[in-house]
Amino acid sequence: MTTTTLPALSNRDRAVLRAIAADRCTVTDDAGHALTVDGLSFCDQFAGVRLALAGLVSVSGPAPLRPRLTAAGATMLAAA
Repeated sequence: MTTTTLPALSNRDRAVLRAIAADRCTVTDDAGHALTVDGLSFCDQFAGVRLALAGLVSVSGPAPLRPRLTAAGATMLAAA
């Protein structure tokens, strides 16, 4: 039997996921670097990368890149 461990989310991570879900964010590349919220640089420079590496956010499409919640990200946000 295998189990999956979900990452622990900080209040800041949950706030970023809510902002992404509300389509208020952009990033400079597909790795989640240089996250902006409402056009302002986000103070936690590693938040986008951390959430992307955890599989909670994906980034694709033409510039400006818009991060989107993955199914796992939506589940984590709903559980928060």
